[in-house]
Amino acid sequence: MKFGSKRFSMNELASELGISKKTIYKHFKTKDELISKGIRFIIDKYLHEVHQILKNTKDPIERIVLIQKNSFQYLNYFKPSFLYGIKKYYHNAAVIFENFKSYFIKSTLKPLLEEAIEKEYLRKNLNLDLFCDLYFTKLQNIVFEPKNIFEDYSVAVVFEHLIINSLRGFITTNYKDTNKLFS
Repeated sequence: MKFGSKRFSMNELASELGISKKTIYKHFKTKDELISKGIRFIIDKYLHEVHQILKNTKDPIERIVLIQKNSFQYLNYFKPSFLYGIKKYYHNAAVIFENFKSYFIKSTLKPLLEEAIEKEYLRKNLNLDLFCDLYFTKLQNIVFEPKNIFEDYSVAVVFEHLIINSLRGFITTNYKDTNKLFS
């Protein structure tokens, strides 16, 4: 199931869940609070999955690839209009999501790129800020604007073109796992 595009009413949600609207409002004061908690739940689930990747994988390039592969699965799960709806109608939820994305890139993905450069797996002339902006920060825009490219191409194909091919262009001869990750 993908998250849809239309705004929902609390009556529709209560009916879908088989509970009263009053029960929902017992736990959430507003729809924005409900959506914010939902976004936090999704972020926590995502971070748990990332933690498992970081725990089970030592190679910084492989970590980036696995994390981004996971990110693409999440992007495919949402309709673009759901993400735009959050931005348009649910300010607090949008702030939570944007703050998470920015913090995650700075605290997890960029340090992995730095580690790969330090180990001489990636070329030293890689502009980290530009790479992060192009392939991490703007990823959602690249995939969904002006249209959802997942409608025409599989997640695997888009992932290959955006992430794998971009990283492959900066790999040095010192990186020995090239065939494993980039074949």
